[in-house]
Amino acid sequence: MVSRIASAIGEPARTRILYCLLDGHARTSTELAIVAEVSPSTASVHLNRLRIEGLIKLVAQGKHRYYSLAGTNVARALEALSILAGQPRGKFTPNTPSELRFARTCYDHMAGTAGVLLHNRFKDLGWFIGGAGKDNSYSLSHDGEMAFESLGIDLKATRERRRRFAYACLDWSERQPHIGGALGSEILKTALKRQWFEPDLDSRTLSLTMLGKREMLRLFGITFNV
Repeated sequence: MVSRIASAIGEPARTRILYCLLDGHARTSTELAIVAEVSPSTASVHLNRLRIEGLIKLVAQGKHRYYSLAGTNVARALEALSILAGQPRGKFTPNTPSELRFARTCYDHMAGTAGVLLHNRFKDLGWFIGGAGKDNSYSLSHDGEMAFESLGIDLKATRERRRRFAYACLDWSERQPHIGGALGSEILKTALKRQWFEPDLDSRTLSLTMLGKREMLRLFGITFNV
């Protein structure tokens, strides 16, 4: 089973498709054919293989058919493979484009320098408890509960989602953790809703707004030198 999944991911066109879908957006087979640099008919074959292996899912909406990653487990696996494909020895020097390295979506949570800084700041403030166990899971302190609730995050509903609540997710460009799980998803939603960050329509890049820069300093004591 592992070898089959590895084979499905390892074909270059399918790899391009999967990493394109890592931004959490669904796309048509025509769009993914362009990304994969193959013909529409060949893209259909690749998409079918990825769907059979449980890596992507198909959603039909009217006459349109959209493809997206099958879930957060697939996204985490792709992020982990990015780390393995990096530089395993010597001092790490990132070669990620600067825009993506600063802030980007990792499926449905925030990654990059900004995501790592938020993770580290929340730990320094004592909002997170744990993170050192086998699964790197976090729970929240009383101060953490109060802080995230004050941001408008419904923690009860977040905990009831059918996924891990919060954990340290290793960032492939920074090689340090950012916040994964349902809480990470809610933090990204909050950042976008409050217009602290703006998503790029054509990539996974997130741009910090002037409002976001002020609010990051006011609420969390984080200064972004951008």
